[in-house]
Order: sequence, then C-alpha cells, then structure tokens
Amino acid sequence: MEWNELLIRYGELSLKGRNRNTFVRRLKKNIQLAMRDLPTVKLQAERDRMFLHASDHDDMREAIERLPSIFGIQSFSPVAKCQAELEAIKAKALDVIASVETTGKTFKVEIKRSDKSFPLVTGELQQEIGGHVLRHFPDLGVKMKKPDIQLLVDIRSDGAFLTAATYKGAGGMPVGSNGHSLLMLSGGIDSPVAGYLMMKRGVSLDAIHFASPPFTSEMAQKKVMDLAERLGTFGADIRLHIIPFTELQQAIVKQVPNNLSMTTTRRIMLEIADKVRGEIGAMGIVTGESLGQVASQTLDSMTAINAVTSTPVLRPLIASDKLEIIDIAQRIGTYDISIRPFEDCCTIFTPSNPKTKPRLEKVTHYESYFDFAPLIEEAIAKRTVINQAAKQPTDFDDLL
Repeated sequence: MEWNELLIRYGELSLKGRNRNTFVRRLKKNIQLAMRDLPTVKLQAERDRMFLHASDHDDMREAIERLPSIFGIQSFSPVAKCQAELEAIKAKALDVIASVETTGKTFKVEIKRSDKSFPLVTGELQQEIGGHVLRHFPDLGVKMKKPDIQLLVDIRSDGAFLTAATYKGAGGMPVGSNGHSLLMLSGGIDSPVAGYLMMKRGVSLDAIHFASPPFTSEMAQKKVMDLAERLGTFGADIRLHIIPFTELQQAIVKQVPNNLSMTTTRRIMLEIADKVRGEIGAMGIVTGESLGQVASQTLDSMTAINAVTSTPVLRPLIASDKLEIIDIAQRIGTYDISIRPFEDCCTIFTPSNPKTKPRLEKVTHYESYFDFAPLIEEAIAKRTVINQAAKQPTDFDDLL
C-alpha cells in the first residue's frame, strides 16, 4: 500500500493550554531530527495534529518505522490520498480497508468535510462509501460505537484523504520540553531505563560514564556508547562524556577502608558529574538507583553520597524492583546491550563487604587524608566527549 502522508496526534500536549505551541514546536523539531536523513520528508503542524509528507516511498517507509519511538506522539495513522470525487473515494476506500485485517471485524465510516463545497453531505457519503465497502468485504460487520475499524474520510480542497488504522505512539512529552539533565550511565540494566523514563517526561540528556582502563575494556566502553545511541532513538541524540577514572579509583582503594570505598567512589563520581553538569548547563543529575537494591542504594548510603552536591538528583527507579526494571529494558531495546559480559569500573572494584549504613563523618574523615581535588579536575579536563547519533529502529514493515 502506498501512503501519501501520516496523521500524527499529540499526547499530553493537548492539555498544555497557552504553552501548547512551545511543546508542538519542540515535537516538530524532534521529528525533523529523527528524519534528518530522509530528504523528501516535510512536516505541517496544526493545533491538535501534525501531518508528515514524503514524496519518496522509501522515505515514507522509514518515517513509519521511526515515529513509534518519538516521545510526545500519542498515535499516528498512515493516510492515502485520491481525488475528491465519489468514485475515486470509493475505490481508494477498498485499498485502505484491504491494508488492515478484516476477518470477524466491525467497522464504520467517519466523514470530515473540511471542504464544505463538496456536493454530498456527511450522511450520503457514509451510505455510499459504507455500502461499497460491505459489498466487497462481506465478512465485515457494521458497528457505530467503538468499531474495530474506523474508516476516516477527510474531504479537503486538494483531495480526499483516507485512513483506517491507528498505531500507538510513545506517548509522554517531547524530549527537551522539560529541561536538560546529566545521566550517570553505567553499562548495567538500570541507568538506561532511568534515562528513558526521564526522556519520556520531556527531559533531554547528556550522559556521563566512568572508565578505568586497563581494568575496564574497550568493549565495556562500546557497550555504553551503544546504550546512549539506543536512548537517542526516543527523540534526541545524546552526548556522552567518558571520564578517565583509573587514578582516582586506585587512590580511593589505597586511602579509604575497603568497606567504605564504594561510598567514596560514588561520592567522587557524583562530584565529577556535578561539575560536568555545571559546564554544560544541565539542571539535574539522573541516576538508575533503586532503593535497597545494592549497598550503595540504601537511604544511609544515598544520604552520605548526596552530601557532595546540592544539585537535584533525579531517581526515576527509586521504588521499582529489578523485575520491573528488566521488563522496561527489554521493551525499549537496552536489555540485550546491558547484559553483554563486559564489566564497568564499579563492578570490578566492588568491595567484598561494603557498608550499607555508612556514617558521613567517618567517610569524610578518611577522605580528608588525601587531596582528591587535583585528580578530579584532571579527569574532567581529560574526558572524551562523543555525540551519539541515534540509529532508528525498524519494526513497522507490516504497514508497507
């Protein structure tokens, strides 16, 4: 089936009142970013919907594949165009209905006469088109309330536009409509899910990762790059800051007792993240912490770790259990990347018996015997910054 345009419906944007235009502009920009390599794609934004046009069939195919991952879209429908003439509309209606499953289904015809000069009124069009469809699809039934298939016919001045299928979008809010934050991205399962959930609420992200070569491998770094790339498919590319952490980690292991080393490690990571956040103008720091999941994620540990910053630390997974997090990771396509067998620096240097209730005064006491500040500044200065342009998913071949 050859589609002429895609009808895009907004999600929560419909509730934004006077701020609606700001959110619509952001959504349009994000869609344009996702389609930037498709030269014939054009967007037309209206108050409560948007139309995507593509003169090239391959570009339209790609657009259909990419839209489901873009936050801010409630749903979308592929639309076919024909002449605004009754026989042409009836013929096109058969093509559109043939593109969906009809066995045992009910349907109705919904008419929108944007062009009021069209000679037939709504009721006449419904009877003509509905009867024509039923003659060719005898397995279809008619149901006026909540049918399985709704054939929408929009009569405009430049033609008739027909659609019969609605596909669910990612929902949420356009990435970038709710500020910018820095995601602490490990190679594990949790932090990519945390990033995804913040993006769904409209937060754009940079990401920061701590690498300790030669204790961590290039493949561990590649895993994190792939995670950042995958997150970028949901509406905006993610810039990744890779911090060389080897010297700091060795200093921590040497200076701080083994059972407190994880607390100090997390404190210094958060301190570095806060300094990078300030440099890039982000408003918050995002982590994948889930309360009680590991020793560094108890309330006592988080209190001791948080003491290094007054910046908001956003923890969207704080009340989620591991199975819930894994379920989201599998659904968004990060799980298989996260479970690649390449360890990050936290995993490699995890002490055998970490404190679950570290006392802040004791942690700061041991840290006071070593000046970590020069190593922190050096690590920030030597960081590698990579812009991870997203590769788009392809899972809507059934429409084409």
